[in-house]
Amino acid sequence: MAVGDLARPMGTCPHAVFMNIDYFERLVQRSCTQCLRFSPVHCNLLQMMSDNRNGVSGDAPLMQLIGSIQARSGDLAASEARVVELLLADPLFVGESTTAQVAARAGVSPPSVIRAARAIGFSGFTELKIEIARARGTTRFFAPPDVLAAGATTAAVLEASIRAGADALTALGGAVELAALDKAVSTIQGAHQVIAFGAGTSATVAADAVFRLRAVGVRTIGIPDYLSAMIAARLLGPGDAVIAVSSTGRSSTTLAIADAASSAGASLIALTNQYGTPLAALADVALVVGGAPLPVQMAAAGSRLAQLVVIDALVAALALRDPERSRRAERASIDLPDIA
Repeated sequence: MAVGDLARPMGTCPHAVFMNIDYFERLVQRSCTQCLRFSPVHCNLLQMMSDNRNGVSGDAPLMQLIGSIQARSGDLAASEARVVELLLADPLFVGESTTAQVAARAGVSPPSVIRAARAIGFSGFTELKIEIARARGTTRFFAPPDVLAAGATTAAVLEASIRAGADALTALGGAVELAALDKAVSTIQGAHQVIAFGAGTSATVAADAVFRLRAVGVRTIGIPDYLSAMIAARLLGPGDAVIAVSSTGRSSTTLAIADAASSAGASLIALTNQYGTPLAALADVALVVGGAPLPVQMAAAGSRLAQLVVIDALVAALALRDPERSRRAERASIDLPDIA
């Protein structure tokens, strides 16, 4: 199994993304009750990371593999989740250890390690280790940058934002399934009309999809009001399509509209972070982009950029497949300001 055969986002602990080692060591010495922003599970994961410091950054193949694992880790049993947490926190340890060693460090039984490997798409633990070895290349150890805290400088905020975006885009290469992307392009190309919907931070991605798709001649509707969108979804039918955007795949309003559109016979394209979520399960086509969970200040920052890149890819592919429709759209905007 090649790295790109899996679907996929950058898999670091949500609270290990923006830390240096000094801060990190001070942090894990605190109790969970003192570390109010972190749950006990995350504190355990931070402790595991501090034990070895074998995270990875800057090595695209291994980051893409981590992205693929993160995308598959949305619906795991508790013991399997502990193994995957360790894998995402310290892939080099897992790649160099036996089943028993991984089980001991994760606090589970050896069979749980094997089940976890299978749950995220490998035939077993051996194949997982082979893929880690294949992806390692020039992997280097790293100390993540500082967490964003009160009093952080503007430079630190900018650096953290750039890092979140860069990591998400790197992981995207291992996250999105090309077959799903191709099917989404075909679905949109053949649709009578397309509705794009997203709530909260996902609404901006949906709005971008509306504008970009219209610019290449696709009849696309964006309805920010939930009630109006629900009525429109119920009036759809076979031959129509909906693009539902939700980083979590669990937003109640987005799920309701997606379900209404699917029940009406429309094709549902989900743009989301992980498989195993309600939205991904409901969709005819799931475009899983990955995106690591981030601290509250950076929530959705990385995944939003990855989602926009997927919209760019959809639009570019549509323009190439149907140049005449793109030319008609270009003529329709001939007297408007440059929208390229």
